[in-house]
Amino acid sequence: MSGKPAAFMSYVRFNDEHDDGLLTQLRERLGTEVRAQTGEEFSIFQDRNDVTWGQNWQLRIDEALNEVTLLLVIITPSLFRSPACRAEVTRFLEREAELGRPDLILPVYYISARELDDPVLREDDDLARVLASRQYADWRELRFEPFTSPLVRKALAQLASRMRDTFWHPPAVSRARSAGTAETTEAAAGSTEQTDGLTKASVTAKAEPPTHVVDPYHRGDFTTVGAAISAAKPGDRILVRPGLYEEGLVIDKPLEILGAGPVADIEIRAKDADALMFRTSIGRVANLTLRQIGGRWYGVDITQGRLELEGCDISSQGLAGVAIRNGADPRLRRNQIHDNQGGGVFVYDDGMGTLEDNEIADNTSSGVVITRGGNPTLRRNQIHDGKASGVVIQNNGMGTLEDNDIGSNTLTGVVITTGGNPTLRRNQIHDNKASGVFVYENGMGTLEDNEIADNTFTGVEIKTGGNPTLRRNQIHDNKAGGVFVYDNGLGTLEDNDDIAGNTMSGVVITTGGNPTLRRNQIHDNGEFGVFVYDDGMGTLEDNDIASNNLAGVAITSGGNPTLRRNQIHDGSAGGVFVYDNGLGTLEDNDIASNTLTGVEIKTGGNPTLRANRINRNAYQAVRIWDGGCGVIEDNDLTANTSGAWNIAEECEGNVTRAHNKE
Repeated sequence: MSGKPAAFMSYVRFNDEHDDGLLTQLRERLGTEVRAQTGEEFSIFQDRNDVTWGQNWQLRIDEALNEVTLLLVIITPSLFRSPACRAEVTRFLEREAELGRPDLILPVYYISARELDDPVLREDDDLARVLASRQYADWRELRFEPFTSPLVRKALAQLASRMRDTFWHPPAVSRARSAGTAETTEAAAGSTEQTDGLTKASVTAKAEPPTHVVDPYHRGDFTTVGAAISAAKPGDRILVRPGLYEEGLVIDKPLEILGAGPVADIEIRAKDADALMFRTSIGRVANLTLRQIGGRWYGVDITQGRLELEGCDISSQGLAGVAIRNGADPRLRRNQIHDNQGGGVFVYDDGMGTLEDNEIADNTSSGVVITRGGNPTLRRNQIHDGKASGVVIQNNGMGTLEDNDIGSNTLTGVVITTGGNPTLRRNQIHDNKASGVFVYENGMGTLEDNEIADNTFTGVEIKTGGNPTLRRNQIHDNKAGGVFVYDNGLGTLEDNDDIAGNTMSGVVITTGGNPTLRRNQIHDNGEFGVFVYDDGMGTLEDNDIASNNLAGVAITSGGNPTLRRNQIHDGSAGGVFVYDNGLGTLEDNDIASNTLTGVEIKTGGNPTLRANRINRNAYQAVRIWDGGCGVIEDNDLTANTSGAWNIAEECEGNVTRAHNKE
């Protein structure tokens, strides 16, 4: 190993396990990227419990100080609670001092940590102060992207480039010094200070920004936040002590404004103005209460740039709590956004942003509205108890919603309309007073791996040209049906493995609804598995429709679906029931083991059945009576308890039978 550059990765194993080995993959891919950029083998040692780690650590740290060795620090909340990680950083700080190198610790910010983000906690934590002084690579959003993503690949290449440049950068001070270099040695030693066991290299630390203190008791530099903003220069920090500040803030330069105390005790209260207007390139606001108490204004209005808004309590009696517009791309984390008159968060006119771990609750209008090209990312938010819907995406709005809890809203959990086209993954959408998801008026969207349950109406409602794609969702225990497609609604439903336990039917298609259903599990619903009526259509392929309380599939009143290769079995009534002028084409299905008849046709029902296997039903394979019709060809009708046929005499002339196996 001697003579070759290498690195150690300081991390907490739990974080790697929690993310299914992503940190291991990061280490592997980073190592190969460094090799690609240098043409040389490069080792990143990962596990401190491995013998190789221990041997190489001792060799690199204690015996080979002239070799370039880096410490890749994965910053998470758990890092600050790990004595082993703290010890590793301490030893590398000592190594930097011995080599006169300011660049041997490379932090990767992986999961937001209060110790790093909160200025009060950071000041009290030696490790946090050291890591904050370094230029870190921010992976807090990239951890949710696949390694094949161009953004991730570019970030890997940039991090590898930093490592490569570190290897090729000669040490500032040689370890071997003669007596004639004592002055240099003394200067290098004087460039570090000991801080409770952590050696802090001043050559690497960023200078603390000029700080202005706002105190209403005249114990600081200013008594109003606005005065501090006016006096501050770009890059300054403003600390706000507890008090009531009756003013609206306008941030028009890069600043950091931090509450110094309990958030409930530090209140910005504005009337006839935004509580906070942000109109600059970058900034950070944390730990404030922001109240807008009158007039048509926002609690926080973000009109450009990237504001980091963290740990704030936000409400507005005028418009929305937070507005994001005109291409602004903020980061909102751990805020309370509540009791707003105009909704919680309003993203419009190409606004973007990342909203993580916020509570958005008890708003008079919808919790989140995305419109006119808005395209935010929402992760792990609680969006609940709104007086309207949870999330509304409309007028060509977009957005990515992942791992949110959207529940107990007065109307629908998620509304998608007028060209809205979001992506929803792994959300909990539950206990809303209307439907879970409502897609209409040409709304679109991709819904994957969500749980949509216990809503008062339907789990998913699609109408008037709505055309979403639903994959791998759990749609269960809704008080009406599971999925309701009507008034020319469309949609593609694939691999949803639990459309179940709904009080009425699993899937209802009516009034021109025409969805495509493939490979879904539709079972244990209170009425039919699938109910097609009043000119509903639809294509159903390769679904498993089982154990429903009434027929597996019911077709009536001009309903005309196409069913292919479905398993329709173990229903508490019949397999397929076609009546009152229902139509339909059934091909290559297995209709088996139902409590009553395999297929029942009556009162003008007129389906076409071809090449189906209708077996092991408790009554006949096919029963046709009371004016029923149909074309029944090339089917296997064997092994039913009461035989293949039960056709009423008056219906014989209405039925075409050919090539069936009886």
